[in-house]
Amino acid sequence: MILEVGGVKFGYNGKAVLKNVELGVKEGEMLVILGPNGVGKTTLLRCINAILKPKAGTIMVDGKNVLEMEPKAIARRIGYVAQYQARTRMTAFDAILMGRKPHLHFRTSEKDLRMVDGAIKVLGLGELAMRHIDEMSGGELQKVAVGRALVQEPRLLLLDEPTSSLDLKNSMNILSLIKRVVREHRVGAVMTMHNLNAALRFADKFVFIKEGTIHSAGEIREVSADMIEEVYDIPVEILHHKGRPLVVPLN
Repeated sequence: MILEVGGVKFGYNGKAVLKNVELGVKEGEMLVILGPNGVGKTTLLRCINAILKPKAGTIMVDGKNVLEMEPKAIARRIGYVAQYQARTRMTAFDAILMGRKPHLHFRTSEKDLRMVDGAIKVLGLGELAMRHIDEMSGGELQKVAVGRALVQEPRLLLLDEPTSSLDLKNSMNILSLIKRVVREHRVGAVMTMHNLNAALRFADKFVFIKEGTIHSAGEIREVSADMIEEVYDIPVEILHHKGRPLVVPLN
């Protein structure tokens, strides 16, 4: 098991946001965290990454307690892609190279440069490599953030709405790339998403969060219309087209 989250609790100003959350991710698995706005999805990712410190619970990556690690050690194991990226006067190449920082010693190596070049190629950023990221669109900037996380060589990828700024084609490309990386490199991934159909298409496992607790969880094929209605308070039907499930609202 790459990731084991046990009994995690967190709150702001005395108000509970996460209540006894438990989940796990194995090698080669993509888990998607689903639920309405404000239920604690992003907060959970930040707790897993130790950006936020839970009030209680354990977070283990490869059997090691993340909450007891130094930031550099966490960055060697966990790659984090936030939903919103800072715009700085830095080229896309240098921004992706920053992902190698946890592995750098005195100077940038040939391996570091090869990995950045490879990420730029697979993300289709070749023509933008020397452009400053404060001149990029939201979708381009999100691709750079994914590239930075990939070159960290993490055991676990955390992605907060990774396709929120992307059009349909780029959304499919990014999710396909993440899935391929997870499979080929035997790492784990945890994503938050609002797009239920994309989640059903790419994820292996799901967790529905409602009011800070896990409402339901399991294999992605086990997602039901009743679960979605109970969590989102809207009736839906799950249809199948060419073997793929599609969530269709009934209102």
